[in-house]
Amino acid sequence: MDLSILAFVLVLSLAFANGANDVSKAIATLVGSGVADYRTAILWGTCWTVVGAGLSGLAATAMVKTFSQGLLASDAATLPALGPSVLAGAVTWVLVASWTGLPVSTTHALTGAIVGAGFMAFGSEGLVWTGISRKIILPLLLSPVLALTIAVLIHNLVSTLAVRWEGTCLCVMPAARALVMIDGQGATRTLFQTMTLGRPVMAVPAQCDRAGLNGLAIGLDSIHWYSSGLASLARGMNDAPKIAAILLLGSATALWPNSGLQISALLGVAAAMGVGSYAGGLRVTQVLAEKVTRMDHSEGLSANLTTSSLVLVSAVMGLPVSTTHVSSSAIIGIGLLKGVSAVRWTTVRDMVLAWVVTLPAAAFLSALAYVLLARIV
Repeated sequence: MDLSILAFVLVLSLAFANGANDVSKAIATLVGSGVADYRTAILWGTCWTVVGAGLSGLAATAMVKTFSQGLLASDAATLPALGPSVLAGAVTWVLVASWTGLPVSTTHALTGAIVGAGFMAFGSEGLVWTGISRKIILPLLLSPVLALTIAVLIHNLVSTLAVRWEGTCLCVMPAARALVMIDGQGATRTLFQTMTLGRPVMAVPAQCDRAGLNGLAIGLDSIHWYSSGLASLARGMNDAPKIAAILLLGSATALWPNSGLQISALLGVAAAMGVGSYAGGLRVTQVLAEKVTRMDHSEGLSANLTTSSLVLVSAVMGLPVSTTHVSSSAIIGIGLLKGVSAVRWTTVRDMVLAWVVTLPAAAFLSALAYVLLARIV
């Protein structure tokens, strides 16, 4: 039986499930700090996730190699049921977690699924444990600690800048070719202006209401929006290559013979992540936005800057950190700055339990899927 079509369907299903569970990681701070409502924030995160997933083919090829090479012994025979089994185990667990509102890691689910299906296919000797530990498990273990630490360290700087910026905005005035700063009292100061002739670079500006200036206003809210968009873009770049890489396992290698199909696979993954993000992202977003800790502007910005910087660097380097772990740990770190009682520890407990259970659950489901598919092929 040819499992090519099944493999593609499962890849798109996993991308959908990933979107439903992970869009929350970059936009929860927008809702938690009162900058946006749920539907607007989810739409914003969806758009930037799709952009990041689409760009991953250019900037995150190292992630494809991480998940498609060096985890299974090179002399182990390729089996057609391997790739679909990994995908089936991962997608089942991530969908269950999304439905229950638990923010789990797609990276963890894929790792557990590779181990479970690989063990059933080749036995323990067919798994490269050193590669699995060094390339996947170690980054996954270190990233939550690193995220929590960075969020705590940068928050003082971010909050200081936020206090100075509060009530202030920049006004980009294309018609006058000027950049004007407006303080909380409405006083203006021209930061830059050029007399160069030519058409304005922006034709339809918004209004800087307080000073009555015709231009595009950029305030603290705007910076928070941009940081959230950057975190969503980073998440798309980090997760799309991992999902598409499973097409290279087993006989599914034949599905990726040229660059055209590579681009098609990544674009399909990007589209499915977008649909999943918008259609199913509400449950997990509610957990991170409301049930971990309350945040203000500067706290949400600190968490987003931590998430976007760590995930972007990891995506380019091919280090499979979990956006779930990074974002959740950054939010917890921000909560700890306000005191231990500011964190809802029952929610954190449920999240950590879900993280711990993800590896064995995905491994079991993928092993079961391999047993069933191996009989069919």
